Amino acid sequence: MSETELTIFTLEEVAKHNTSSDLWMVYNGLVYDCSSFVDEHPGGEEVLVDCAGTDATEEFDDIGHSDDAHEILKGLLVGKLKGGVTKEIKSQLNFEESSSNFPLLAVGAIVIAAGAYYYLNM
Repeated sequence: MSETELTIFTLEEVAKHNTSSDLWMVYNGLVYDCSSFVDEHPGGEEVLVDCAGTDATEEFDDIGHSDDAHEILKGLLVGKLKGGVTKEIKSQLNFEESSSNFPLLAVGAIVIAAGAYYYLNM
């Protein structure tokens, strides 16, 4: 189903679906019915219930969800938020488009330094 074919919901309509058995949320301008995923969510039910009926875009992005999580979302899509704006989601695993590999390099440098220190102090 293309984005133009999606049912349009208001945030007020989404807000009515705010329990663990009827749990909708907005992510990136789209509306998802997460009711069937509550028991499977790796972070536990309470994490989803806390965001039930709301725009959870910031919370979802702050966690840094995997590509698998984004794939699961596709199966839960029920509509589009009225006035919502969607942005392209970049793959979490695409290092070529990453703006910086600094954290990876820093960890590597620390491991090498720790190994050298250990070796020299044996």
